[in-house]
Amino acid sequence: MANHIVLFEPQNPHNSGNIARTCAGTNTVLHFILPLGFDMKDKQLKRAGLDYWESVEIHYHQTFSEFLCEIDTSRLFVVSNQGEEIYSDKNYSETGDYYFLFGNESGKLPENSTSANHLCVPMNNTHIEALNLSNMAALVIFEVLRQQGFPTMALSYDNEKIER
Repeated sequence: MANHIVLFEPQNPHNSGNIARTCAGTNTVLHFILPLGFDMKDKQLKRAGLDYWESVEIHYHQTFSEFLCEIDTSRLFVVSNQGEEIYSDKNYSETGDYYFLFGNESGKLPENSTSANHLCVPMNNTHIEALNLSNMAALVIFEVLRQQGFPTMALSYDNEKIER
């Protein structure tokens, strides 16, 4: 079983770098659906991801349609602030891969994503339009991992790893 974060045409190198670092720390696969709004050699991207890039499994897809052909679409969840179900109310403990699709920083989602399950990250939208993309991705992936019992992850205490 693997968890996947899918970024649709991301624009901000900081967010993508932070999400890559979250993926490295959680054994989550990262997917980029092109085009990117930055170069993968961007200094801001590299800095946000620190030295963890080698620990991230990254896949690039030319189009959203190409991506859909490669996955079990029944396990695809679109995450936004306007989803139909709160992300933490969903059960992620079944065996299999889970894919969490996030639109870009402008809120753009693929046109043909309407058939996917839509999840909501609730917030007080009278003050802001949306939470930061990397924060939303971290919220969702850690809830998924919590429900799955944090597989393949270790706790650390005073710089000493404690295996679960």
